[in-house]
Amino acid sequence: MTRPPRPLRLRREAWGFMIGSACFAVGAVPAYADAVGPVWSSATFFLGSIFFTLAALIQLALSGRRPPERPLQGADAADWWSAAIQFVGTLLFNLSTAAVLVQAVASPAQELTGWRPDAWGSIAFLISSTLALVAANRSGELWDPLARTWHGTFLNMVGSIAFGFSAVGAYVLPATGDLRNLEWADLGTFLGAICFFLAAALARRNTEHDAPR
Repeated sequence: MTRPPRPLRLRREAWGFMIGSACFAVGAVPAYADAVGPVWSSATFFLGSIFFTLAALIQLALSGRRPPERPLQGADAADWWSAAIQFVGTLLFNLSTAAVLVQAVASPAQELTGWRPDAWGSIAFLISSTLALVAANRSGELWDPLARTWHGTFLNMVGSIAFGFSAVGAYVLPATGDLRNLEWADLGTFLGAICFFLAAALARRNTEHDAPR
């Protein structure tokens, strides 16, 4: 008797990416920042960055060939390096969000713009998304063919680009000490977070590939 195909389930790391993205999206809404104040607004971004890092760590642990049967190459190598660079990017965001939170706690009366993606973290996300596209183009070579899908990698790339624009908008002008474009920074963060949320919500895994081979 032929066994029915197992259902597709939400990927393990998707929950962390979804929660983290939701925190980023909410934190980028000016009305929320005005309502809760600089400390809680900064804490929202910091919490989101922690969930991103936890999810990225899970994705890194599940990337590449499992168990190692040969040196990483081709799609497996692109998949692993994408996850590794993404993980580094989330650590950089941890540092930037923590710095803003510490500043907000120390000087709650000081006007803060909240968390903004720093340039290095945004660059890491862009590189990671590019490598993910390479892996998606050769997904049949991955131990889990659903690990990289076109809709997920495309959304993540768009989100990474949006975060990049946000970082540009958040650049502090040396002459005045003001941001280059606060609205641009908020919009880039919000749109990027929405793209990351959708990519995570659409991520599925086939339980038939759960067992190592």
